[in-house]
Amino acid sequence: MNNILQSLPVILCIITINVVVGAVPDPGSQSPESDVPWLSEVQKPPERIPRDQLGHFAPLLVDTKDKAIENQAAWKLKRREIRASWMKFLGPMPERPQSVEYKVLREERAGECLRQLIQYECEENLFVEAYIIRPPVRFTGKRPGIVAMHATTSHTIDQVAGVVASNGRDIGLKLAQRGFIIICPRNFLWQSVTNYSEAVDRHRKRHPRTLGMHKMLYDAQRATDILAGLPEVDAGRIGATGHSLGAKETLYLAAFDQRIRAAVASEGGTWFRSTNWDAAWYLGSGIHKQEFPLNHHQLLALTAPRAFLVLAGEKPRPAADGARTWPFIEAALPVYKLYGMPVRLGMHNHGMGHSIPPVAFERLASWLEAYLH
Repeated sequence: MNNILQSLPVILCIITINVVVGAVPDPGSQSPESDVPWLSEVQKPPERIPRDQLGHFAPLLVDTKDKAIENQAAWKLKRREIRASWMKFLGPMPERPQSVEYKVLREERAGECLRQLIQYECEENLFVEAYIIRPPVRFTGKRPGIVAMHATTSHTIDQVAGVVASNGRDIGLKLAQRGFIIICPRNFLWQSVTNYSEAVDRHRKRHPRTLGMHKMLYDAQRATDILAGLPEVDAGRIGATGHSLGAKETLYLAAFDQRIRAAVASEGGTWFRSTNWDAAWYLGSGIHKQEFPLNHHQLLALTAPRAFLVLAGEKPRPAADGARTWPFIEAALPVYKLYGMPVRLGMHNHGMGHSIPPVAFERLASWLEAYLH
């Protein structure tokens, strides 16, 4: 941990906020005053679209009787079916705690922002750490909130919250500087364990029938509870973002939690073979079986009509997302169109590898500013 943080006294204050946790706004009620000016650009397909080894693509707009789905009412029935299939695959998790109480462990100034290291109950009798970052005081009134999830790094939340040098991955701090209130939760793979295997073993002892990806989703939803419970946060304007591992969590959080109105996933790898989705802490090796019926185009469809942007880094450098990501977006676009125009789903390929260059961060921030207006 950063020396500055170690030198600060522990602040033993408990903050309790009485709110209704988990209120879900109607996702179809979004009406930002304006779209990003480059919306059509991120909806242009790549010149060459690889379609091999993408896995099974179950049709989205066909019901159980093979009848075409042509309206929102019919889609909502299919949506419920898709969601249930994914929940069955991911395995059960308990009801989340209702309390939005947390303890402040440390706090410091980060430029004009206030950064607090907090601890809260994630599962019953299981506690997790996160940073809350509040914007400069010139941003007044209820503010939009962002769940900013860290990448695979030993620095975990210290990187995304800007405590340590990050080579552009301090997106939590940068977004706070632009007026958002941020929570950066620690992934369970690094919470009070020495390695990934220990974290997976602990999770399986608590939930033997549940995949690691559902644990990550659950934890991200719990962080959303805490963020939405802050009195200065507008709970109707909550977004999510993350890079690499954090982008994977962003995809699942946006798909399964309708409180997320806008999201940006940077280089998570949308297709199963793009990264290590088959790892024990994600989805497991079963996703590569020929008969496996699910795929990530369904999760993009579950997110409709809420705004979702993929940041890709393909060409010339290797990357997790790129041209092979497009078929997933392409498959979900007709679902978005059921809700009317404009469609707020797309991909920006910055072509600079597995990174967040300044141009990509500007797209990330502008997307969240536009759709959490």
